[in-house]
Formats: sequence, structure tokens, C-alpha cells
Amino acid sequence: MTHSFWIILDKPYGMTSNRALSKVKRLFGLRKAGFSGTLDPLATGVLPIAFGEALKTMHYMTFSKKAYTFQVRWGQETTTADREGEVIQTSSIRPTFEQIQHILPQFTGQITQTPPIYSAIKVDGKRAYDLARQNVEVKLKERMVTIYDLQLISIDDEDHAAFAVECSAGTYIRSLGVDLAKALGTVAHLSQLRRTSVGCFSLETSISLEYLGEIVHTDAILAYKHSLGIGLDDILAVSITEDDYTNAKLGRRIPCALHLEEEALVGMWVEGDFAGFAVFKEGGLSPKRLVHRGAVINN
Repeated sequence: MTHSFWIILDKPYGMTSNRALSKVKRLFGLRKAGFSGTLDPLATGVLPIAFGEALKTMHYMTFSKKAYTFQVRWGQETTTADREGEVIQTSSIRPTFEQIQHILPQFTGQITQTPPIYSAIKVDGKRAYDLARQNVEVKLKERMVTIYDLQLISIDDEDHAAFAVECSAGTYIRSLGVDLAKALGTVAHLSQLRRTSVGCFSLETSISLEYLGEIVHTDAILAYKHSLGIGLDDILAVSITEDDYTNAKLGRRIPCALHLEEEALVGMWVEGDFAGFAVFKEGGLSPKRLVHRGAVINN
């Protein structure tokens, strides 16, 4: 029987996302798993991990909006735009609360930003961070991103300020910190970065790696396992019968009385259990990606 569920990990500091995934897989004793939305080792927070059949839903889920809290260290620019890099420029200018508040509207809505050279973007088939480590000059193109909300949380001391941001996928928070500093006539890098949500997943439903290790083989883990259908609220749900599901497995089109747009994507449910995806064609549902009905979330 396939073990299929989501775990929302609160990734710890100093660990790559791939390393975190390996540790979680080992704790559950399961091999078929993957995550959505890579976090840098510096970053902590929400890392959604899909097991088993849940992997089939990942492609169709909406991860278009993400949220972070971050701390900026004024007066020091680094090679990596975070505290892991070497300091390459300094400034004595420290912006005030009022000055920061004044420039925030410039960074709300659609903005352009250049990704940091130490990023996972591919340049001629190679990762930008690999080229940067080899001292190869890397020029990355500007991209358009959306900042839905940007708030100054606090002035922590003369050198540090904390922010909260909601943004589109593809936004580089390290670049945002650098650009904020430029607009304020100084330089900066990120000293802390924490992802608080991605799509429907948030810290409220996450679990730390340490606590996961303590409860993974107890009933307490059930509170942190999420079913296959989580995060599919944006996709039209259609109830089908067991016979419909059997026909779908055979590749047959399922009758549908709904009036939908041609090629509309729908999620199919059998007695409250998610069964897979289909597209509406010529008055029926053509199976697109099914999940095994035998998938379970319990140990």
C-alpha cells in the first residue's frame, strides 16, 4: 500500500533543502518524495514535502504567492547578498524609520530585480552559483516580479531592520534587501531569512526536524500529515463514482453534466477522497493524472 501525504517542514538554518529532504525520507523510511520551492541553507521556514502519490499533485498546485520575514544588515554589501559572503563594500549611512517607510511604496506592485549571482539560475547550462565560485563573470537578466505587500516590522538596532513581505514566486529576497539599501543611499545584505508561507502551506501547520524525529513513529504524527487533496482549492472539484474511477483508470472518458470551458482542468473526488485530475472535453472528463485509491497517510 502506498504511503502518500504532505509534510510541511520548518527547515532549519544551515541545511540545504536536499539535505532536509533526505533526513525526512530517512525518518519515515520512505524513498518516493520531493519538495517544492528550494530554500537556501541560510533560510529557514516552510518547505512542503510530498510523499508517494502526493508528488502527482505538486505540478497542479498553486505556489504563486509566498511570504517571508527577513532582516537586513545595513552598511555592508557582500558577494552573496547574505551574511555568508565576503564584504565587498561598506557605508556609514544608516537609514531612519521614516526614511525606510518613505521608500517602501517604490517596492510594492510589479517591480524589476536582478537575481543575485549566487543563485540557482542556469547560465549556459550551468548554475550561476557554480560559475560565481569559479570566478566566472556572471550577468543575469532583470526579471519582473510582484510584491503584494512589504512592511517594516522593526528597527532592531542601528545596523539591523526587520521586514515582512508577500511576493510572487521567483522573487529573490536577497536582491530585494540590496535594492532597498540602494534606494536609501547605502549598502546592505540579508542577515536572516525565514519563509512563513508558500501557497496554502504555512508555519502554523509545519513541524521542525527535531520534533519530527521524536514523534514520527507515534500517533502524534497524524496531526502533521496532510492529505493528497490539500492545496487544490483553486481547481474545480467534481465528484465521480467508483465505476467512473475504474473507467478513468482504463483511459475512458467520464460523462459530466457540468457546463465547463473546453480543456478546463478539474480535480476528481470519490467519496471524499482525491482521485486525480481530468480535463473537460466534448461534454466529458478525459483522465489526465490519476492517483492510486489505495494511498494512505497513516503509518
